Amino acid sequence: MYTYIHTHSFQTLDQNMNHQHVCFHRHRRRSQSSPSPSPLLTSSSTVYHLLLFTLCINHFFIDNNPIQTAMAFDLNTITFDQGYVPLFSDFNIDRSEDDTNVRLLLNRQSGSGIISSDYYNYGFFSAKIKLPAENTAGIVVAFYSSNVDVFPKRHDELDVEFLGNVRGKPWRFQTNVYGNGSTSRGREERYRLWFDPSKEFHRYSILWTRNKIIFYVDEIPIREVLRDENMGGDYPSKPMSSYATVWDASTWATGGGRHKVDYRFEPFTSEFQDLVLQGCPVDPTDAASTNCLDAIDELEASEFATITPRQRQAKKWFREKYMYYSYCYDRVRYPSPLPECLLISSEQELFKNNGRLKNPPRFHRYRHSRGGSQRQPNTTAAY
Repeated sequence: MYTYIHTHSFQTLDQNMNHQHVCFHRHRRRSQSSPSPSPLLTSSSTVYHLLLFTLCINHFFIDNNPIQTAMAFDLNTITFDQGYVPLFSDFNIDRSEDDTNVRLLLNRQSGSGIISSDYYNYGFFSAKIKLPAENTAGIVVAFYSSNVDVFPKRHDELDVEFLGNVRGKPWRFQTNVYGNGSTSRGREERYRLWFDPSKEFHRYSILWTRNKIIFYVDEIPIREVLRDENMGGDYPSKPMSSYATVWDASTWATGGGRHKVDYRFEPFTSEFQDLVLQGCPVDPTDAASTNCLDAIDELEASEFATITPRQRQAKKWFREKYMYYSYCYDRVRYPSPLPECLLISSEQELFKNNGRLKNPPRFHRYRHSRGGSQRQPNTTAAY
């Protein structure tokens, strides 16, 4: 069971311990100094101690929750029609009446996808997403930017890919960066989440500027790539569109392909809402003909283009607790780290030479309420 708590400030571990110390000693002093209560006071005393206990527990969990962050970004959202068009399988795309929500379906006939109407010369691409629940092995839900249709041999791409799992085990996801067709130099990182992404919407965002790339989950910056001149063409620099897709990746997504999509549970539905496209629209084959300097300056001055100290603390906590693979620490694959890698000792000590965790966590099964119904196979589907 995952809990996501927003407050307006972080607390240090020392402060947390002080809260617990005060709560404990306040209770102990009262217990030691007070005489035996009369029957008339027993009820009120019990209520007092219950309230005190509740306050102490709240202090403990709120102050020890490192995903506390600032208030949500102030974003201008658009409807589907204002920024997107179907990419493939229109029959598996379901738009809400007010056009603010789009559902992408995967069934045995096809997956589905959408693409932004424009290409952008740098941009901020964002959406609130809710993933399919249960029995999601072999499924990939992707939110990404790319120009592969215009530059098939030297395309750029920024990926957020959610990887399905066997029933009861959590979704995982990965981010990746490609520039100028550098697919032989994958820059992927893989992570777990601190919540169940099939239960409620969360915002996932990609910021792409001239000098940095930031991946966000809600307002938490989970990854930052700073442009290094030694990257050369590996840093994405050509106009890209924004995409969202759901598809069958049974050959690799779960257990290296051991677990396939189980179409008895179709359809698998991913929901997207509160879409954001911010950047300078251009013709991808003639980007120089459009003056984007003002739009790029505005993008780079936006609040989501600067990571605050509070967000850096949350980023550090997330990466040390939820990242389980990083190419930057993979000495088997890359004996010398790629030029943009900033090796952080507190992260590095967690990983083996193959970029994987020394002590991988156990995945706990999601808990479902006893009275809740469990999704049953679609026994009417043809095989």
